[in-house]
Amino acid sequence: MARLSREDRHIALGRLQAGQSQSAIARHFHVSQSTISRLWVRFQATGSVADLPRAGRPRATTAAHDRFIRLRHLRNRFLSASSSVQALPGPHRLSDQTVRNRLHEAGLRARRPHRGAVLTRRHRQNRVQWGNQHLRWTVRNHWRHVWFSDESYFLLQRHDGRRRVYRRVNERYAPNCVDEAPVHGGGGVMVWGAINTAGRSTLVHVQGRITAQRYVEEILRPHALPLLADQDAIFQQDNARPHTARLTTQFLTDHHVQVLPWPSMSPDMNPIEHLWDELDRRVRRREEAPANHRDLLQALQEEWDTIPQQDIRHLIQSMPRRCRAVVAAQGSHTPY
Repeated sequence: MARLSREDRHIALGRLQAGQSQSAIARHFHVSQSTISRLWVRFQATGSVADLPRAGRPRATTAAHDRFIRLRHLRNRFLSASSSVQALPGPHRLSDQTVRNRLHEAGLRARRPHRGAVLTRRHRQNRVQWGNQHLRWTVRNHWRHVWFSDESYFLLQRHDGRRRVYRRVNERYAPNCVDEAPVHGGGGVMVWGAINTAGRSTLVHVQGRITAQRYVEEILRPHALPLLADQDAIFQQDNARPHTARLTTQFLTDHHVQVLPWPSMSPDMNPIEHLWDELDRRVRRREEAPANHRDLLQALQEEWDTIPQQDIRHLIQSMPRRCRAVVAAQGSHTPY
């Protein structure tokens, strides 16, 4: 549980004296209600919000140390605890764990960071502009006509560091305890797909390097055009080079395909990205893991066909929320 700083204690005390409830104050500071209750009892008994004298080992850091550690890590969230130990001014004998404890008291804990695309100032401006232009779009009148498309690469074996092994001491290198990982995940397969509230495309296997010519002849002409026969249909694709090449643009124009303008570096705006994650999880949950690229492609195609259409519809229904989120974030990363 986070520990209130001296400044926060005075603020909490002022709110208590103003008549605000203990539960509301506890929610504001992200502490338990008993913490606020003890603070009030202590102030009534001693007239101070300072900690009472306690037995045991004295605190290793001063209030100035605590403030230095907290501000340093708030200014740069990727600093390590050991770097703060070395940067702490004055003589001291602090351990890395002491720094972590002070950060925990300030509500800061080490977490795996979200990995997002590199967004320049221009990217953010374009994302905000796109979000504002589509804020008034509704699922019923607009988004249900959009076919969202994308390519995705699936590895035969993926090692993300989350897998665990139960072993005894000194069994680290035992053959049955080693997670053997082939180079580059053993390779994988690339696929193309498109989704709409009313259906989905077939999952197309993309072999080798995709070019504008191959994109037109192997994907757009045989697979995308039949989906876009409706005059109200809108085609979405990202800004990959084969998608924006003159050959591709001319092909879509000649076939009177309405293309949805798309901001660069915006995978969080495309609901099909979530479908790729779901597809990957479904393949990983199969009792028999794919043994080769052919098995992997077959598993992907089978699982793609069995994903409920309601799940796809639910993803596309999130588009109004995505637009509001990117505008609220001023073009920065969103939780989607």
